[in-house]
Amino acid sequence: MAKLTKRQKAIAAAVEANKVYTLEEAVQVLSSLPAVKFKESLDVAVNLGVDPRKSDQVVRGATTLPAGTGKTVRVAVFAQGAAAEAAKAEGADVVGFDDLAESIQAGNLDFDVVIAAPDAMRVVGKLGTILGPRGLMPNPKVGTVTPDVATAVKNAKAGQARYRVDKAGIIHAAIGQVGFTAEAVRSNVEALIADLKKAKPATSKGIYIQKITLSSTMGPGLVVEVANVSK
Repeated sequence: MAKLTKRQKAIAAAVEANKVYTLEEAVQVLSSLPAVKFKESLDVAVNLGVDPRKSDQVVRGATTLPAGTGKTVRVAVFAQGAAAEAAKAEGADVVGFDDLAESIQAGNLDFDVVIAAPDAMRVVGKLGTILGPRGLMPNPKVGTVTPDVATAVKNAKAGQARYRVDKAGIIHAAIGQVGFTAEAVRSNVEALIADLKKAKPATSKGIYIQKITLSSTMGPGLVVEVANVSK
């Protein structure tokens, strides 16, 4: 039997088997674990009462997190004219049109989010094989194809959780970093849950928010009481 590392022993000592935690308890446990050499993210997994095999039950969207993500987000915007100037004013890192497409085709992908004005999609559409596999393709369902590119840039810079239900009916989202206060984590998780409720498919039956799990990058997953964060 392999020996447990010091970190594994610390995790085993800190986690109570089968316990359902309040959000504050879960944050405290994850924050108390031995530090690693990088800033760990805090991630939430939400089990939904949907059948992702049905097209009308695919839950997808983006939540602007009140406390942000703790990360600096680089934003590229496809726009021209007044929309391009507005995007720059909100702090977009790269703004362009055909020239931006050429830059991306040349391998320049130093950004985390791509936003496009509707009239730019004829250009962006040609970049699907580059942006799609990296999760960067703009999509109106998550607010990254919009005539109001300035607001989209502002939201992206503030910190957003983008999500899409997986084959198991689970939403995964980064909602902060280890070191965030419990209050900050709560504000982010509650915002996400509120948006998920708004996105509930009309055909979804039974319990919709079934399970919530909070974890850190290198830490355990702790089950959080649904009623504790779902108003």
